[in-house]
Amino acid sequence: MFSANDFIPTSYSQNVEQGNFHWSAPSNIALVKYWGKKDDQIPANPSVSFTLNNCKTTTKMAFAKKEKQDTFSFDLLFEGKPKEDFKPKIQKFLERIEIYLPFLKDYHFTIDTENTFPHSSGIASSASGMAALAMNLMSLEKALNPEMTEDYFYQKASFLARLGSGSACRSVKGEVVVWGNQANIKDSSDLYGVEFPYTIHKNFKNYQDTILLVDKGEKQVSSTLGHDLMHNHPFAERRFAQAHENLDKLISIFESGNLEEFIKIVESEALTLHAMMMTSMPYFILMKPNTLEIINAIWKFRNDTKIPICFTLDAGANVHVLYPENVSATVLQFIQQELVGFCQNGQYLCDSLGNGAMQL
Repeated sequence: MFSANDFIPTSYSQNVEQGNFHWSAPSNIALVKYWGKKDDQIPANPSVSFTLNNCKTTTKMAFAKKEKQDTFSFDLLFEGKPKEDFKPKIQKFLERIEIYLPFLKDYHFTIDTENTFPHSSGIASSASGMAALAMNLMSLEKALNPEMTEDYFYQKASFLARLGSGSACRSVKGEVVVWGNQANIKDSSDLYGVEFPYTIHKNFKNYQDTILLVDKGEKQVSSTLGHDLMHNHPFAERRFAQAHENLDKLISIFESGNLEEFIKIVESEALTLHAMMMTSMPYFILMKPNTLEIINAIWKFRNDTKIPICFTLDAGANVHVLYPENVSATVLQFIQQELVGFCQNGQYLCDSLGNGAMQL
C-alpha cells in the first residue's frame, strides 16, 4: 500500500531548461458523494464518480529555468487573459505539493487555462482545473525522470490533484473512478483515485449526463466550508457508514446492470448530501425552487414511461440528469419540452462518460 512518502522523489537523472506541455482534464460527477474530510484532503468516506467527456479544462503550461530559486514564480492566464484572483489558490497548491515536486522553485511557469463549459455556469471547475495542472506538472517530472512508469505517473498525478481539490483526483482517469479506502475494492486508497476494477455492464456503456443549469451564480457555500460542517455533525458517522454501504451495493449493480437499484442509490446519495447541509450548524438550503420542480418532473416522467432516467446533484442547485444511451432521443425530447424552462436562460449541457485526462 502506498504512503504519501512514496511520492517524494530522491533525485532526477535529467536536466530540463525549458519547454511546454498541454493537457485536458474533465469534470466528474459523484454517484456516491464525498462530504467531509480530514487533514491533507483525506476523505471522511469513499466516493465513486462518472468521469465526464465534454465538460473539461484545457491547460497549457510553459516553463523556463530561472536564476533565483527561492520563491514560486508563475503567471496565470484564464482564456488568455491574466487572472489575478485565481493566483492565491495556485500559490497554496504549489506550497502544498513542493515536497513531492522539489523542482517547482527552479522554474518560472506560465499557466494558460480555459474551460469548455461557460465560466460561472455553476459547474465545479476546480476538479478539472487542478487535474489538468497536475498532469502538466507530472509531464515535467517525467522529463526529469524518464524512467518513471506509466502507473506511477497517473497515480501521482491523481495524488497531486487531490491536494489542490479533493474530487480532482477522480478526473485523471475514466470512466468510473473510486476514491477512498473501501474494503471490497482492490487497491482503493484515500490518497488518489483508482479506476473501478470490476466488470461494468453494457447498460452503463456511454451513459449520458445532461446538466441543467438552474443557477449559474457563485457557489453559496464553498466546498471547504461545506466539508468542515461535517465536523461535529449529528448525523456524520451514520452518513460515512452509509457511503461505504452504498459503494458496496454499486459493485453488484454495475456488474448486473440493474438500473432500478442504480437509480435508488444515486438519487438517495444526492438527497443525503443536501440533507447533511440542511441539518448542519450553520445550515443551508442549496436547492432552488426550480431544482425541486425538475426532480418532481423526472419522478413523474419515470413513473409514467418506465424509462430509467434519474438525477444527481452536487453541492448546488444544478441537476445532472443521468440515463442510458439507448433512451437518449426520448429523454432529450422530455428535457427540451418540460425541463429547459426551469434552467437559467434555458441553458443545459449534454455530456457522457469519458476516459479522463488527455495530452494535447
